[in-house]
Amino acid sequence: MLRQDKYRRWLITVLFLFLFFFSAKGVEAGFLKFDNAAVDTTVNNTFQLQVLVDTGSDEINSIDAYITYDESMIEAQSVAAGSFFPSIAQNLATGKVYVAGYVDDPATSKTGIGSVATITFKAIKNGTVTLAYFCDTTVNESSKIIKNDINATNVIVCSSNGTSTVTVGGSSTDGTPTSTDSAGTTDTSTTDTSSLPAAGIVENILAISIPGFILLAIGILFKFL
Repeated sequence: MLRQDKYRRWLITVLFLFLFFFSAKGVEAGFLKFDNAAVDTTVNNTFQLQVLVDTGSDEINSIDAYITYDESMIEAQSVAAGSFFPSIAQNLATGKVYVAGYVDDPATSKTGIGSVATITFKAIKNGTVTLAYFCDTTVNESSKIIKNDINATNVIVCSSNGTSTVTVGGSSTDGTPTSTDSAGTTDTSTTDTSSLPAAGIVENILAISIPGFILLAIGILFKFL
């Protein structure tokens, strides 16, 4: 009887630790990405990239996106508002684009995945350039995702942010800016951001396997009761 009580206490402890560990690991953090990880275009052509936010498991009220790139390769020309936030702010500078999205009412918040803005670029010369989100939590002018809480917590995970590699080759036929064809970039009017994964492969495997582990632990526990 004492042996059974010992096993019972041990199994209960293991089960609670197991549930606590995986519930903590299952929390998703916010990050920024582009709708296209790779774009092919030609000199003098224009192309577009969407700034996308994934809030993870948090409710947020604003984001700041600082995008950097090689200004000798491409040039940012304009920023148009996306559908995720009701209001945005933007600033174009040499080699940088700043986009902010925010709610109009502090009592409201946003969750999920959505398009904050669409940026139009022009290709200047042949080569390859990578666009990235500048993200350093120790610096004020850095990409942020602000949680809707009293502390305005920055919940961005810099290492999860996406990049986009643009390859410029050849030149346009008439030397004037034209829109990149469908092989170069996604049509922003038909982009389905809801299909984007909110978590990686490991997280998805864990989500599937956790219920099985829990049922197994419960079965072993009842065996000793």
